[in-house]
Amino acid sequence: MMIVPTIFNFLQFITILYFFTVTFATTEEATALLKWKATFQNQNNSLLTSWTLSGPAGTNRIGAASSNACTDWYGVTCSNGRVNMLNMTNAGIIGTLYDFPFSSLPFLDYLDLSMNQLSGTIPPEIGKLTNLFYLDLSINQISGTIPPQISSLTKLGTLHIFVNQLNGSIPEEIGHLRSLTELDLSSNILNGSIPVSLGNLNNLSVLSLYENHLSGSIPAEIGKLVNLVELLLDSNNLTGHIPPEIGELVNLDRVYLDSNQLTGHIPAEIGKMKSLEELSINTNNFSGPIPKTIGELTELQLLYLHTNQLSGPIPSELGNLKKLNYLQLSTNQLSGPIPDSFGNLRNLKILFLRNNKLSGSIPKELAYLDNLVVMEMDENQFSGHLPENLCQGGKLVNFTVNSNKLTGPIPRSLSNCSSFERVRFDNNSFTGNLSEAFGIYPELQFINLSENDFHGELSSNWGKCKNLTDLRIARNRIGGRIPPEIGNLKGLQGLDLSSNHLVGKIPREFGKLTSLVNLLLQNNQISGNIPMELGSLTKLDYLDLSDNRLNGSIPTFIGDYHHLFHLNLSNNKFGQNIPKEIGGITQLNVLDLSHNVLVGEIPPQLTNLKVLESLNISHNGLSGHIPEEFESLTGLQDVVLSYNELEGPIPNNKAFTNASLQGNKALCGNVTGFVPCNIPSSMVKKHSMAKGLKLILITVLPILGALVLLCAFAGALFMRDQRRRVGDIERRDSIDKDDGLLSISSLHGNSLYWDILKATEEFDATFCIGKGGFGSVYKVNLPSLGNVAVKRLHSSFEIKHRKSFMNEVRALTGIKHRNIVRLYGFCSNAQHSFLVYEYVERGSLSSILSNEVESKKLDWLTRVNIIKGIAYALSYMHHDCSPPIVHRDISSSNVLLDSEFEARVSDFGIAKILKPDSSNCTALAGTYGYVAPGKI
Repeated sequence: MMIVPTIFNFLQFITILYFFTVTFATTEEATALLKWKATFQNQNNSLLTSWTLSGPAGTNRIGAASSNACTDWYGVTCSNGRVNMLNMTNAGIIGTLYDFPFSSLPFLDYLDLSMNQLSGTIPPEIGKLTNLFYLDLSINQISGTIPPQISSLTKLGTLHIFVNQLNGSIPEEIGHLRSLTELDLSSNILNGSIPVSLGNLNNLSVLSLYENHLSGSIPAEIGKLVNLVELLLDSNNLTGHIPPEIGELVNLDRVYLDSNQLTGHIPAEIGKMKSLEELSINTNNFSGPIPKTIGELTELQLLYLHTNQLSGPIPSELGNLKKLNYLQLSTNQLSGPIPDSFGNLRNLKILFLRNNKLSGSIPKELAYLDNLVVMEMDENQFSGHLPENLCQGGKLVNFTVNSNKLTGPIPRSLSNCSSFERVRFDNNSFTGNLSEAFGIYPELQFINLSENDFHGELSSNWGKCKNLTDLRIARNRIGGRIPPEIGNLKGLQGLDLSSNHLVGKIPREFGKLTSLVNLLLQNNQISGNIPMELGSLTKLDYLDLSDNRLNGSIPTFIGDYHHLFHLNLSNNKFGQNIPKEIGGITQLNVLDLSHNVLVGEIPPQLTNLKVLESLNISHNGLSGHIPEEFESLTGLQDVVLSYNELEGPIPNNKAFTNASLQGNKALCGNVTGFVPCNIPSSMVKKHSMAKGLKLILITVLPILGALVLLCAFAGALFMRDQRRRVGDIERRDSIDKDDGLLSISSLHGNSLYWDILKATEEFDATFCIGKGGFGSVYKVNLPSLGNVAVKRLHSSFEIKHRKSFMNEVRALTGIKHRNIVRLYGFCSNAQHSFLVYEYVERGSLSSILSNEVESKKLDWLTRVNIIKGIAYALSYMHHDCSPPIVHRDISSSNVLLDSEFEARVSDFGIAKILKPDSSNCTALAGTYGYVAPGKI
């Protein structure tokens, strides 16, 4: 009976001894961990409150910790009473690894300290954790180098130190970790080359070194990593070729080598990686063709080859990649058509082909791609019509075909594509009535239809695209009024309707566009005042209302546009003073108020525009002195103050040295062409009188017509030119006989030609409104343009020196000035030749002066303004055009008046281009008007 108690006591002793041993070991490790915790900057971290030793002296009666680290501590796991796992990911630790108990945790095999705020370096003592198979220090602020002692962790299977601040090179010793399956050192500042020793890691499945500063070539030894599934080397400074050995990595499913400086051809061996799902080698310097073998990667879902120097055609074999979701070939030098085989890519969601040299028509097979969300094909050389049924899947969000050679109408399927968010059709030759071509797009944010041949009017439906932030329909043939419904687009930031034929007033509803940053309405026929409601557009940084018919005064609220850096109100009819409030727009770089009827002095507040670079207030009626404070504007580069009534000293500023200041009253200063300000007043007066006389000569002579004197000069020139013509005949260009249509026009000459023939019933006499030396003038009403004046040339007209003729007409179509009738273009074929002009309502000055009733409307002030307008026009042609343009036939018959009796000079340069071999005198189309004296 004594044997049983003895055995029981022995077992009790063994149990107590084992418990004491286990508890002792755990307590030693716990104490070491607490010492590390004591170095944290946030010891009161709520997740680590369980890390304590409590009770008297920290122990109970048998010496065990009353708080068991193995069971009670956050992130601590034990095996056989020894700490073998620390999982402290995202625990909010702020500290370092310097006091980590490397020596006290010999059984630790799992350490995860990721997503904390650890800083400092990795101590070399980390090599003592020889049982580790998992180490994750990622997403911290650890710096310094990777210690070579890490090679002692031979059991390590996973090493993650990504998203830190590690620098230096990757140690060669890391190649000793032959058990490693995952190595991720990405998003650090590591430099040097990729160690060749990595080729020893034949168990590696993930190699991630992206977003470092690694250089050198990709070692061929990478080809030994036959178990590799992910190879991520992107965003480094790697150079050289892709080693062909990469084709041996048949288990790869992700390869990212993009954003390096790799060169050479893409190796054909890449087609061996049959498991590949994602291939991204964009943003390098690869050249040559796209290998056809890529078409063998039938598991491929993502292919990024963009931003390289790849050339040649797109291989039709890419149509075999039926699982492809993302295809990016942009920004290369690819040429030829889009393969029809692309119609097989039914799973494709993203297609980028932009910025290449692709040509031909866009294949109709692309309409089969029902899952397309993004299609970008801009900046190529595509031609023809867009295929029908694009967006038939109803998922297309981003569609850009801008900067191509596309023609024809917008397909109905795109007009009805309600999923659109971003659309660009600009810089093509699309046609059609804009009123009908587009609908309502509830998700639309950006649309650009500029630089096409759309006509019609703006639809009120644009106001129903509630998410629209940018609307651009510039440089088309849009007429009519601006719909006030556009004012409902509360989020609109950019509006560009410039260079159309818009009429009417700026809608007051625009005052609701309080998010507007850019407003461009220039080069239209908009009239009226600037609405006071626009004072709420305080976020504007770019405002251009130039080349319209706006009048009234410049509103003072423009001074509240504190973000404005570009303001252009030129070529309108704004009167009164320049508002001093403009001086409060301190960010202004460009200010252009030229070609208006502004009066008064230049406000000194303009000198507060410290970042102003360009100032143009020419061709107004400004008087007084130029504020001397302009001398302080050191950033000023371009100054144009010509043709005002300014006087006094010219500011001592470098910009004024080369400024355009002619045509003023009595300016003086140390500038070429002006007298110094310190000479006697009698000399200044004499100089001023001389300049005044010169101004009279170039303004009054056109009206008074100093015909006898001018023709005497012209006759002398005629005799000289006659002698010259003998030699010129032998050098004359051969005449190009071509019965096809010849046109130069900003309005697409081919369609314009037939529109005019139809509108005039082939120049029926009922449409004729006058006759001149070169032909008859017709008033033509076009649905898209409104009224235009068409000068049909006599049947005897013949184009000689075609190239120079075309260049002359092209130059004249570029002339835009408020006092010059705009020449839209020229059309010619075997049957008809004619010039197309802007229509001016009241007709010629000659017809009004000869009409007893109409002439009474020309009071003295109106006549003075007419003379000024003619002078401004001639000054512009002689001084502001390069090369200067000579009218050669100025007379009251060639001065037209608009509805407000503003003078508009017409037929400028026509005598020269219609009879280039004739003298000035014989080229005057039956009248002997003004020719600039400097040209005789």
